[in-house]
Amino acid sequence: MCPAPESHQPVAVITGGARGIGLAVAQWFLAHDYRVALWDIDAETLNATADHLTHVERVLAVHCDVSQPDEVEVATERTVAEFGRIDALVNNAGVAVFKPIGQTTFDEWQYVLGTNLNGPFLCTQAVVPHMLAVGGGAVVNIASISGLRASTLRVAYGTSKAALIHLTKQQATELGTVGIRVNAVAPGPVETEMAKLVHDSAIRNDYFATIPLERYGTTEEIANAVGFLCSPAASYINGQVLAVDGGFDAAGVGLPTLRKRLAPGAASSLLSELSDAASAAD
Repeated sequence: MCPAPESHQPVAVITGGARGIGLAVAQWFLAHDYRVALWDIDAETLNATADHLTHVERVLAVHCDVSQPDEVEVATERTVAEFGRIDALVNNAGVAVFKPIGQTTFDEWQYVLGTNLNGPFLCTQAVVPHMLAVGGGAVVNIASISGLRASTLRVAYGTSKAALIHLTKQQATELGTVGIRVNAVAPGPVETEMAKLVHDSAIRNDYFATIPLERYGTTEEIANAVGFLCSPAASYINGQVLAVDGGFDAAGVGLPTLRKRLAPGAASSLLSELSDAASAAD
């Protein structure tokens, strides 16, 4: 496939693009012939990432704190000045504070919601006029399974992601009428450097016991879902939340003991137990 002329080559903006899921999303877009603008608050890591990406000539690194309206405005202007257009926005930048409710300070609460909720609001608002200039576009907000089901120590993080899911629906309802689709991806546990630091073996074992696929996801798996939602293949998908979580949300409490009884070789024993119990009840 011949590359598109530069002026027509689509452009994706990825916030929090210096590492982890954001970096994997950037690599997906580069592999699909996009130009990519990475916005990140960590300038040192951002510049190192941009220098080592393939197709570096199609990458723009922009230092930006997405919780600050002025910085978002400057980042948008820089992106459009460099690339001339914006076709996709992935609101991936996020922060977390894991503390009990009573120990979470108001400053910490504001810090988490400032990036995780205000950021997607500000960034989407900033890029929409430029999407309209090219006939439409797609926005994907990176939420979390913590926005779909509550969990310990996540009062600020979980609330921010739940609010982001509703913001996604608000955005989709209004922006869909002008050709801009907005969806959310809600990752479950993902193999990132941050997860390796904060998830000890006991926590990992708990997740493995609860997730039907019995593993963490990869950043590439999240990126594939994001790329799909931004692609023409998802042209009639709007206002949806896609949980990329190995079945974590679908399983509910997902009692590991019952799942183990359904493992190969154990199913017949379970059926026998249930049959005996039914007979006893009669």
